[in-house]
Amino acid sequence: MQVTTEVKVRVTDLDFLGHVNNAVYVQYLECGREEWYREAGLTYKQQAERGISTVVVHAGINYRKEAIQGERLSIKTKPLRRGKKSFSFYQEILNEHGEIVIDATVTEVCFDLRNRISVPILGEIAVHFEGLEE
Repeated sequence: MQVTTEVKVRVTDLDFLGHVNNAVYVQYLECGREEWYREAGLTYKQQAERGISTVVVHAGINYRKEAIQGERLSIKTKPLRRGKKSFSFYQEILNEHGEIVIDATVTEVCFDLRNRISVPILGEIAVHFEGLEE
């Protein structure tokens, strides 16, 4: 399942060069994954109510093109692969012209909030990664 999320670049997202700061892209990617979880039927709030959260353990980001204030960006998020406890998303952020601004691979684990350890992937998440095992 691929989910697309839209964001508009705000002035507070810019660095002194006048384009989106590299750290802000991490926040944009988080918005995309949050929407993916919502579409998958398992919001962050629902995870927390079960004592589970998802935690980023790796993010690899390729910065391809700058984005500037006022641009509307599309964040595309889709499952990439799944292991026993970890799973990865492939994400792209595209500008209004359909050009890739960044692409990223983000790996997460399910995390037991009480015991502070990783746990097997929740079934509600795993089902979206079927056939994508490492």
